[in-house]
Formats: sequence, C-alpha cells, structure tokens
Amino acid sequence: MPLNNEKPSSTSSAEDHGSDVESSSEVVSDLDCSRDSFNSDFSSKHCTPSSSPPKSLTLDEVMDSARDIFNLKISHEIVMNPSFHMDMSSRPQNRLFEVVRDNMHKAFWDMLKEELSDEPPKYQFAIKLLEEIREILLSFLNPGANRMRTQIMEVLDMDLIRQQADNNAVDIQGLASFIINTMGKLCAPVREEEIKKLRESTDNIVILLKEIFRVIDLMRVDHINFSIELIRPFLQKYSVEYEREKFQKILDKTPTALNHTTAWIQAAKEELSSATVPTDTNHGKTAVLSPFQLLNTAFLHILRWDYSKNPIPETLVTDETRLQEIQWQLNQCQAVNEVMLIVYNTVGEPIQGLASLSDRLKRMISVLLNGMHKPDFKFDESLEVISAQICCELNKSLTERNYPALTPEVQTMLTGQICSISQKDNPIRTLVEDRIQQYFSVLLSDSNPLAKLEQVPAGLTPIKAELGLIARKFISLVNYNRTIYGPFYAGIIKKLLFSNGPSEESLPRDRNLSA
Repeated sequence: MPLNNEKPSSTSSAEDHGSDVESSSEVVSDLDCSRDSFNSDFSSKHCTPSSSPPKSLTLDEVMDSARDIFNLKISHEIVMNPSFHMDMSSRPQNRLFEVVRDNMHKAFWDMLKEELSDEPPKYQFAIKLLEEIREILLSFLNPGANRMRTQIMEVLDMDLIRQQADNNAVDIQGLASFIINTMGKLCAPVREEEIKKLRESTDNIVILLKEIFRVIDLMRVDHINFSIELIRPFLQKYSVEYEREKFQKILDKTPTALNHTTAWIQAAKEELSSATVPTDTNHGKTAVLSPFQLLNTAFLHILRWDYSKNPIPETLVTDETRLQEIQWQLNQCQAVNEVMLIVYNTVGEPIQGLASLSDRLKRMISVLLNGMHKPDFKFDESLEVISAQICCELNKSLTERNYPALTPEVQTMLTGQICSISQKDNPIRTLVEDRIQQYFSVLLSDSNPLAKLEQVPAGLTPIKAELGLIARKFISLVNYNRTIYGPFYAGIIKKLLFSNGPSEESLPRDRNLSA
C-alpha cells in the first residue's frame, strides 16, 4: 500500500517458507562475546541473557510477552522468507471467533440500516463508522502528506458532522463519495477495479458503506505488505541484534522463558554423559564435555523431536514450522531409502546399475509416501501398495532384459521385508536412522559443512541428492539460530557443565557456540 500517491506493484505469494532460508544464514556472526562468554561476567547487555528470580506475572505482563513473541515471529519470518506477505487468509482461523465476529458485524449493519431508515434518520452508528474510516485513511498517510491530512480532517470533521446530525443535515452520500475518491488516491493498483465498482455503485447507502469498509480492509493488508517491503532490508541487516534484543525483552518479563531450552540441552548432556568413557580409569575421571559438542547433540535431537508430546525449545519457536517440514521430508527420504535398500539387496545383480529404473522406483515410492507425517496416514497399507507396485515394475524391467520374473516366493519375501520397516526396531530402519544421524553429526561438527553435503555414509546413496538439500536447509537454520541465541546457550551450558563440575578454565577454547 503506497504511503501517498505512489503505487507499488502488489506482492507475490510463496508456498515454500523454507526455500530461502539459506540466504539468511549468510549473516556473519558478530558474537565475539560468545567466545569468552563462559569465562566472562556477562557485562554486555546485547550479548548477555539475563534472568531474575521467579515471580508471579500479571495478566498485562503475560499479554505483553505474547505480543513480543508474536512480533519476534513476524520479524523472523520477514527475514527468513523474502516472499512473506500478509493476506486476508493469513488471519487465525477460529470457528468460534468467526461466528462471534460475523454476528457482531451483522448486528452493526442491521442497526445502521434501522437508524438511517428512521424518520428523521439517526446517525449514532454512522458517525462511529465515519470516525473509524477517517482514522484508517489517516493511518495510510506518511508524515509529509499534510495537504491530504488536512483535507480528510476538514471533510470528516466529527464535531461538525455531529452538529449536522442534530439538525438532520448530514450528507451521507457526499461523505461516501469523498471517502471513495480519497481511497482511489491511496490504493494500490490491484485495488483500482474495486474503487471503480464503488464509484459506479447504485446500492443503497448502507450497502455502499459496507462495501467501502470491505475495500478499506483490503487496503489495510496492502499497507501492511508495503510496510513489510520497506522494513525488510533493515531487518535483514540488523536481524541478529534485533531478534536477540526482542528475546531478551521476553526473558526480562518472563524469567521462565528458557525452561524448555534448558531441558532440551540438559537431555543432550545426559545422553553424552552416559556415553562418555572415563579418561583415567585409575582415578575415575571423565572426559570434559565440549559446549560445542553438547549443542550439536541438542540440535540432532530436533531432527527426531516429537512435537505432539514435547514443547519445542523457546529459542526455536520462530522456526518451528520450518523444522517440522525438514523432519517430515527427512522421514520420507529415510523410508524411501529403506525400501530401496531392501529391493536391491533382495533382487541383486539383475537390477544393478540401471539408473532409470532406480529413478522410477524412487519417484514411485516417494509419491506413495506423500503425507506420511499426517495422523491419518496409513503407513502399513501404503507399504503394501508400494510392495505390489515395485514387484510389477521389477518384473517388467527383468522380462524386458530377458531375465526371469520374480518368483512368488521372492515377491512374498520382498513384500514382507518392505512392510516390516513400519516396526521401530526393524534392523534396516535402525541402520538407516543411524547413518542419517551420523551424516548430520559430521555436518554440524565441521567448520565448512556445505562442502561435505554430498559425502553421505554408505547405504544412503539412493537419497543423496534429497539428503543434501534437506541438510543445506537444516544447517542454515542451525547456524543462524546459533548466531542469534549463542549467548543464551552459553549461559545455560555454563551452568550445566560447571555449576558442580570442573573449573571453567578447563573449557576448550578452540570453538565457540556461534560458529
């Protein structure tokens, strides 16, 4: 929505919110303070998460924190998704809210119609509507649009209109015409057809005012999108500092705002501690956990996170949707890989080296596993269908190259092995899961992970390309997240590792949390 008579082109939509994540990861970390955060006194406000003892929160404080979280999510989305924009469908969908809102709107327009139909007409609701329209039109102006601001204030002078109402001298039709002309000067090009319809409308005044309000509502969305485009370069430039300060503000108001994050890192610490081998069996000393290793393990847990049972760490809330999509894609690729391994291990040499066959099988399996993350997806049934389709495709390929078709016994065995991957303790499933975790663990630990995206462990070759794309998104998200929340992670890990353990001087200094 232009701020004066300038008319920007309308914004476009995007379905894939994670597709442009990588661009955001290019932000260079400015957290030199994180490198020393384990040994410092946390003197820097911008680099240091602060907290205070638990306290009871008032309703106003809770609402303020909710607004801060909402603003943090919106600003993060603007930075991470260059095509992000608002539209009418972006509003939260709540059936009860919609029913109440629609009933209230209907009641308002009914009462307005009743008032204006009286003899003489009453203008109580009309004046309220005109006043709201005036404020919305004024909100579209930039600070320098004094001439138009004055014109709007003079024509829609509420005191004067109230005096006219007392004397039954309000020119509602004339005010509506002025409003429509003003809207035409302020609207984006995409709304010009709507303005034309308003100008040519022959409906009664109540319907016309209702349509004016509907188009103004669309213009408000245009205005928001125009504002988003204006602030996007600023947010991209200062996103790390801005998001960190916003989160610090939330933490100041809600000291428990890192509880889930602390539990998440604590779980990673417990896993590493249970797997740590004593370095000196004679004295019972154990290896000191590296903060970098601890945080990497925590991020690996996110790939297997159960969103239905566990709340996501607060520091990852802004990327929850993207992380869920990554997990869904990864689980689907994992299932595809498991089926492909079973097929090639079962059939063997007759189908080795046939790239076209491999591609066909992989595409077919992927299509039949689409939506496997949904609660109503029937995984077992889908695996049976996949098994039948694979047997048909294999028999066709084998006979075309003068190989015997699969025997009924082999087809039964192949079907049984494919269907068995629905069991969590299936050896093929366990093998693939471990290899994928190994792949991501190496990438998270490497100083240049993007150079190793194609170095997949043995057994993951069928999904090499897909795995690389998923890993690129995940690593970009992780790096950007560590850049923002590194100081908060440092404070948590410092307490977990050194509150009752080794001295802080024993901390390795070769890596930092925001690397």
